[in-house]
Amino acid sequence: MEENFSQIIEAVGEDLTREGLVDTPKRAAKAFKFLTHGYEKTLEEVLNGAIFTADSEDMVIVKDIELYSLCEHHLLPFIGKCHVGYLPQGKVLGLSKVARVVDMYARRLQIQERLTKQIADAIEQATGARGVAVVIEAKHLCMMMRGVEKQNSVMTTSAMKGIFRKEINTRSEFLNLISR
Repeated sequence: MEENFSQIIEAVGEDLTREGLVDTPKRAAKAFKFLTHGYEKTLEEVLNGAIFTADSEDMVIVKDIELYSLCEHHLLPFIGKCHVGYLPQGKVLGLSKVARVVDMYARRLQIQERLTKQIADAIEQATGARGVAVVIEAKHLCMMMRGVEKQNSVMTTSAMKGIFRKEINTRSEFLNLISR
């Protein structure tokens, strides 16, 4: 990867022997590896057994989980927040695990639509919940820095599973709670 970054830097017309660029290929490779470390993880590793028996059937929501990802089309960041809700059915996740699931999928080359669905599917798989809802709101640098150059546009995606898809009242409750 380091060699590839060297070639990219030279291809844009830069001198790799210039003081500020001498170690850039190494740093860039290390940074890119970090930005895509979600590939090195599995759902089981991320959850690490933090699935607990609970008699609660009321909605669980974790909102405003910040996320950072790279769009697979331009390798530019998209940055935003994720809101996750689920209706337990005998099992709940440790609180930090919801954020860790978001990070695991966000730290891969992504499109926001797929990311939203992957998070919902993972929460459903882990908990067996009666329903799962995920909403992501993000700004995409590929739209801000290039192309149409629109600075204030925000993309919103949602994935509704189970009772959140079937019952408008449940979906509305979730959407109202995350908008507070």
